[in-house]
Amino acid sequence: MRSTRMTAIAAGVVIMVAGLSACNDKGSDGDKAGGSTGGSSSTGGSSTGGSDPAKDPASNPLDALNAAKAATEAKKSVKLNSTITSAAGQQESKGGLDWSDGTQMNIEVSPPGGKGRPVKALYTKDAVYMNMGLPGGKPWVKHSYASLSKEPGGGQLIKEVLSTANPSQPIEWMTAAGDLKVVGKEDVRGVQATHYSGTITLDVQGKKLSPAAQEALRKQLAKSKDKSEKLDVWIDSNNLLVKKQEKLGSTQTAVVFYSAYGDKVDVAPPPASQVTERPGS
Repeated sequence: MRSTRMTAIAAGVVIMVAGLSACNDKGSDGDKAGGSTGGSSSTGGSSTGGSDPAKDPASNPLDALNAAKAATEAKKSVKLNSTITSAAGQQESKGGLDWSDGTQMNIEVSPPGGKGRPVKALYTKDAVYMNMGLPGGKPWVKHSYASLSKEPGGGQLIKEVLSTANPSQPIEWMTAAGDLKVVGKEDVRGVQATHYSGTITLDVQGKKLSPAAQEALRKQLAKSKDKSEKLDVWIDSNNLLVKKQEKLGSTQTAVVFYSAYGDKVDVAPPPASQVTERPGS
């Protein structure tokens, strides 16, 4: 029972960062945003010449987003702060992502409403380390992805969903919004950024996951009946994602702020003297 709970927590933390659409059931073609995931735009399609999309994103939003995706992907690390608001209250997290060698993450998550101890989680290439903040003993518990794979929604699913936490991914998802539009320039924590908005589906977010992972994810989080979500991204003058907002239905909203691209993120495992290994790890 305890191992199943730990697996659920490990998966839940990843889903918090990766995106709310992981909660969706896979819709049919008729459910896709604007009837298409082909990336058409209400404000213009792909460029065949003319103005620089980075300077005039409204003229060529797809080109501007593709340039931002490439620039963001190239940075290989980022710091993040996120807030998820749902019927259960607000849940906040802070930490960093590194995708220079696979996707690894170091993050601390506060419980909904701030009630209870925060959870610290470290996702390395081979294992998840969880620190529940409990007193006494060794504070960290190591769960290898192999051992987690024995539980529903386990190791392989966590690794695959973690790969979608790369901040270049929501930019790619946005290019598939049938109703993509450029809202305009806005201030994001003191930085001028271009705001893009659109509607996407699980078909878009899950396309890089294996069929088995998509099916496991749908079963694990099948409570939501929404087929799509509203996605907004903000891109700064350096073509980097600085904010992402997702709205799923009428009760769930997730906002992530990104900063310090390229800075070192500590993804080194904790000292062995502070770690208890789960059997099979």
